[in-house]
Amino acid sequence: MSYCDAIKTMNAEKAALHGNYHDNHYGFPLHDDNELFCRLVLEINQAGLSWETILKKEQAFRKAYDGFDVKTVAAYTDKDRERLLADAGIIRNRLKVNAAIENAKTILCIQKDHGSFKSWLDKHHPLTKDEWTKLFKKTFKFTGGEIVNEFLMSTGYLRGAHAEHCPVHKKVLEAKPMWAEK
Repeated sequence: MSYCDAIKTMNAEKAALHGNYHDNHYGFPLHDDNELFCRLVLEINQAGLSWETILKKEQAFRKAYDGFDVKTVAAYTDKDRERLLADAGIIRNRLKVNAAIENAKTILCIQKDHGSFKSWLDKHHPLTKDEWTKLFKKTFKFTGGEIVNEFLMSTGYLRGAHAEHCPVHKKVLEAKPMWAEK
């Protein structure tokens, strides 16, 4: 069952939470490096958990990670790391916290070499899901196949965020995701 169809089976509270993400964010291209970093961190934190858990904690994540400002997170110290591990509002997993900080440092290097994280992603498009996964595993921490797939699908680099019969699919196409470029 697609995410689009699954939302229709949820109770009102869950449908509202997922519906906002589905209708306004999922699959739409992101152009801001901080938002791309945010989505990467959220996808990493979802590993082993439900997306609903992440959606409920998104604002706490934004606060804890200083709005996902790449430069700020890349400069985090051990004190910041311990602060994050003590924050009940987010996922307190040492591997995931460390990955966020190290990946911010990696994105700074990418920005230096390519101008932006988005430019780096654009440069590598189009790759297959397997090629993307190899590239991400080589470049970033804590990025397995499902994390990479969801990150790229949710940011418009891979097809599949919405079923073709879903009305949001048309809106995503109007936003010109990279996967739709010829």
